[in-house]
Amino acid sequence: MNNKTLVDSLITILGKDRVLTQNADLDRYSTDALTPFRSFGITHLFDQLADVVVIPQTVDHILEIVKIANESHTPIIPYGSGTGVMGAVMPLKSGIILDTRNLNSIININTQDRTATVESGLIIESLDIELEKYSFSAGHDPYSHPIATIGGAISTNGVGYKAGSYGSMGEQVVSIEAVLPSGKLITTKSVPKYSSGPNFNHLFIGTEGVFGIITKATIKIFPIPESRIFSTWAFNSFEDGFMACSKLHALGIRPTLMDLTQENDTTLLYLLHEGYVEGVYAQKTRTDSILPDFGGRNIGTTKTEEYWNKRHDSALNYKKQALAQTRTVKWNRSSNRLFDYLHICLPISKVLEYKQECETILASSNFKVVEYAIWSRPEMFSLMIEPKQSQSSASKEELSVIVEKILRLAQNFGGIMEYCHGPGTKLNHLVQEDMGSAHDTLKILKSSIDPNNIMNPSKLGL
Repeated sequence: MNNKTLVDSLITILGKDRVLTQNADLDRYSTDALTPFRSFGITHLFDQLADVVVIPQTVDHILEIVKIANESHTPIIPYGSGTGVMGAVMPLKSGIILDTRNLNSIININTQDRTATVESGLIIESLDIELEKYSFSAGHDPYSHPIATIGGAISTNGVGYKAGSYGSMGEQVVSIEAVLPSGKLITTKSVPKYSSGPNFNHLFIGTEGVFGIITKATIKIFPIPESRIFSTWAFNSFEDGFMACSKLHALGIRPTLMDLTQENDTTLLYLLHEGYVEGVYAQKTRTDSILPDFGGRNIGTTKTEEYWNKRHDSALNYKKQALAQTRTVKWNRSSNRLFDYLHICLPISKVLEYKQECETILASSNFKVVEYAIWSRPEMFSLMIEPKQSQSSASKEELSVIVEKILRLAQNFGGIMEYCHGPGTKLNHLVQEDMGSAHDTLKILKSSIDPNNIMNPSKLGL
């Protein structure tokens, strides 16, 4: 099927206004918040544009679109709101970008089951605004809360500020409705546990749309806490703070927010305990008795409250400056800054040794770590890398080599190279090593479900 025939077929389904072919539209849809400046060795892929953008109104529309794509062997890429930072929506083989923005209904809120059933294009913040009327809230609260969609968060298995208590987005999924590459609809049951076979929700959680398009999900919701206590603790070193966090984790203390951050010579632990009154009191009391054993000093609540209140600011700035703008506008936002921010998941026992090895790698380079962090759980380790002094002596090429070494080091330590945003296009080349021999099974599964390789082809190393 040639491009004109494809477009005509899509117009027949959707109408002309919901089929976009102008270069300006293709340009702004063909990437997310990932810029060429933070992409090492794949800058040539940013030249690729989609052939067409479609904006379906209903699930039936999507079923018809996917059937056409399958019959014509045309790639199709699900698109939430374009807030990802790893290039998961980049059309590596052109094709159709499918914008889910109009699938944005809240279908049901069940306070007894503590679930909400929503369409995939719903913005997370919009769900929270509605849930507040029932004295509930969503458990997923990423930086992109005001602009990201439920479907996008599921497809990348995102981690948010509340993950210490509620887990990643994928852990909050109860059931999913999705369109398979064949154009058929699959629906899982809204029950908390399976033992009569595999849980097919995981076919779509963290898989970036390579197995289908999420159209609806039932997710867990949580009562607005009776009690909320902020605190900020200072430590003499990141290592001391890490051991303190590990102790809390081992005891089963799960603060909603647990962010240990070392910037320059300052190490702070931001904590938020929340829940029912007696539970919060017990966890906070035990926490206050443990942290001094590791040199922790309670410095009040102000810094954590400020941190919490500003947690969505970067998303609001992105919405104002770059969301839905052309690629040039998006890319110019950070084109003068040489840095990378890595999010690695390791066995808890390996984190500090890994940190030391990273410092060894960086010691003889023009770069340094300006921030170490533990986010939500001790095994979720992040580091931000920048030039030591001026950018004149540092280069993107050198940073690329260092980032590759650090990510592969994580794999050698038995960890994975990304826990927060999904690999997207940026880290696609490392997925096979991350998964090991299981990647061969993933390939078999992909070829079985998607024999024409139309669903977000080339992502997840497929």
